[in-house]
Amino acid sequence: MFKKLTRLLTGRPWRDTGITDGANSADSATGQHDQSRKTRRLEHPSSEKPGRQKATSRHGKPSAKTVAETSPAKLLGMDLHDVDIIAREDHHISRKDISANALKVLYRLNDAGYPAFLVGGGVRDLLLGGHPKDFDISTNATPEQVKDLFRNSRVVGRRFKIAHVRFGREIIEVTTFRAHHEIEIEVKDDQPRKHIRDLDSAHTTGGMILRDNVYGSINEDAMRRDFTVNALYYTTKGFLLLDFVKGLADIDARLIRMIGDPETRYREDPVRILRAIRLAAKLDFQIEAATEAPLKELAGLLKLISPARLFDETVKLFTTGKAEATFALLRHYGVADYLFKPVMPYLKDADSIDSKLISLALRNTDQRLADGKSVTPAFLYSALLWPALKDALADTDGNRPPAMPVIQREASEVISRQLAYTSIPKRFTAMMREIWELQWRLQPRSRRNVESVIAHPRFRAAYDFLLLREASGENLGGIGDWWTRFQDGDHALQESMIGDLQPARSPKRRRRKPRKPAEPSN
Repeated sequence: MFKKLTRLLTGRPWRDTGITDGANSADSATGQHDQSRKTRRLEHPSSEKPGRQKATSRHGKPSAKTVAETSPAKLLGMDLHDVDIIAREDHHISRKDISANALKVLYRLNDAGYPAFLVGGGVRDLLLGGHPKDFDISTNATPEQVKDLFRNSRVVGRRFKIAHVRFGREIIEVTTFRAHHEIEIEVKDDQPRKHIRDLDSAHTTGGMILRDNVYGSINEDAMRRDFTVNALYYTTKGFLLLDFVKGLADIDARLIRMIGDPETRYREDPVRILRAIRLAAKLDFQIEAATEAPLKELAGLLKLISPARLFDETVKLFTTGKAEATFALLRHYGVADYLFKPVMPYLKDADSIDSKLISLALRNTDQRLADGKSVTPAFLYSALLWPALKDALADTDGNRPPAMPVIQREASEVISRQLAYTSIPKRFTAMMREIWELQWRLQPRSRRNVESVIAHPRFRAAYDFLLLREASGENLGGIGDWWTRFQDGDHALQESMIGDLQPARSPKRRRRKPRKPAEPSN
């Protein structure tokens, strides 16, 4: 129906965006299929309104609705202009691939009179045939209005205020349409920021956004998003797909392109540097030339971002299933120096044991995610910082293993240096210390040693880390193979392997000196 309405409204044929979804074309009865996605440009309503002509259905029968009543702008109840609108039959996004909870939020917002759209990475991944786990929604409802609609929601964020609607462990993020705002209040980088706490708009003197809570229309919101591939909007009203910035064309060309001037947008939020790299690695896309050009020059802006936020971003970087490719891009653009400075001097030689260890750890992370297994930042950071810890302990007596207090002291020092770049929650640093300390305890010496180590809650992580060390080229005397055979063996084999170890020394009993006989009293 929308195809015929387009001809009536604009007098122009639909354009071909080049993205296919296998939908049948008009001559599908002859067995031919049009594999190209088609869109139309919805012009801003002019003063000359179309007449009340009868629309024609796809079956050739007159429709009961008028053109004005069935146009997407009327359907959505919004003033849409300069946007490509893709009808349901011309894209392959289906509600069955969308979270049921996300659909609940969409329907309730729409029913309450707030046009709501699925937006961002969820739409992008659906168009690429993926199965996104996170779904974000954009609407003209303010965070407070969203909170009034959903008892299971709360407003979060200060710099960028949003609403989180919680369904058990799933959180649906709902954002309000943002608008561009001119720089009115500037704050120096070293100036306290308490006075901007209640402001809706504020920037640093360098252009970084400190408050971004100026609301606007969907057209303005699309221009405020970071990359074109993330600025696609899907609505359950008519099941339409809206493209304001040629995002579909960039998906088809496999390009990451910044919306607006790249240097200005990176200065507004330096974390966009990490997002560009993450998306390029995750999707196997190229970064568009103008978007790529300032990356190395502006990487230093990451020093302005809090270590806590950078930790969250690094976790995202390494849990996309493309951790190894992501780390390679971080190093290529000089960004890794502002995230993992303590370890970078040890990775200059790509063939070194340290470089191989980190590559293997990242590859192992990708494989675990592909197998549907869990990963923990503690293991990743254990591998990333191991070269620094190993070097710190190299100054100790090489003929004897370092004493445990020495290991603990140097581990604390290495972690402390990393915390200046990315914060690491204590629950992860505690696990890192345990993995590191077990590397020396994994040397099988006696029954007591073996039994205590294998019962340790971090044994499996420490064992996996030990295998990575051996695979990278560290000479550990076959300890990893010993533990592999011990775990795979039956009880008789385990007893035999323990029996071959040096027996535990029983503590020597201290001999008491015989008491002197009491001298006879006079």
